[in-house]
Amino acid sequence: MSVEKMPADKMSIEKALNDSAISVNRKLDELIKPVSGAEARVIEAMRYATMVGGKRIRPYLVLNSAAIFDVHGEYALRAAAAVEMLHCYSLVHDDLPAMDDSDLRRGQPTAHKKFDEATAILAGDGLLTMAFEVLSHRDTHPDGEVRADLCHALAVAGGANGMVGGQMIDLLAENQELDIGAITRLQRMKTGDIIAFSCEAGAILGHASREQRHALTAYAHKLGLAFQIVDDLLDAEGDAAETGKPTGADAAAGKATFVSILGLERARTQARLLGDQANEHLDIFGRKADPLRWMTEFVINRKS
Repeated sequence: MSVEKMPADKMSIEKALNDSAISVNRKLDELIKPVSGAEARVIEAMRYATMVGGKRIRPYLVLNSAAIFDVHGEYALRAAAAVEMLHCYSLVHDDLPAMDDSDLRRGQPTAHKKFDEATAILAGDGLLTMAFEVLSHRDTHPDGEVRADLCHALAVAGGANGMVGGQMIDLLAENQELDIGAITRLQRMKTGDIIAFSCEAGAILGHASREQRHALTAYAHKLGLAFQIVDDLLDAEGDAAETGKPTGADAAAGKATFVSILGLERARTQARLLGDQANEHLDIFGRKADPLRWMTEFVINRKS
């Protein structure tokens, strides 16, 4: 099934994203409670890093992959909040002067600009560890094996063989010649593995079969690559006022990207092809996977 336009008589992806974001924001607000003690500053920074903006794409994927298997809403919401915590931790650390040295994120000052570098580092650490605190809590699922599976899968996706390793490769890749295979591996690790976990989480919560779980992770890996290609396109030709973060950073840093290797038009074509391939993996779920198909269309056409 190819990437389809969203039918006019169905909820738009923008509304679907907004509705899921509202629910996830409420859960994040509930989980990251303000405090009045000496640690109040780091909690405030954690809340700032998670509650200021963001489309909540990864939580959307958790919620809508879980919906395929009729997972209890509270279980899915807690897993969605946990993955957003981990994602936001990675943004806080990526923005630090020692890494991407960014001043703007989601149209607002980055955490280390709003607070200071030490507080930003601790806020990221706090969000990372809280993600596993949430996933391991009985309220996330009564089955301890499911909770352990969620924690293990997120640790693999977010660790040295996943997101952290991808960020290391990305830092080393500045001013180096990378071929398309190396860039694909880099972006699969840095971005794609957490997107894949976001879909896999629904399958884990729903006791899905091996075939169903594989279908969702395969969909997510194709979606993740399409997402990164579009991200590279936005960095190359986007408007910072629209994207909410500086543009042109990859070229300035001398980084090899999908765009620098493929060119603008071939990159756009490849993103569309990956979107079509992603949706083919959803065929086994029928119309229950429509919200994921809508996400594919959104990722391909996004402007920020």
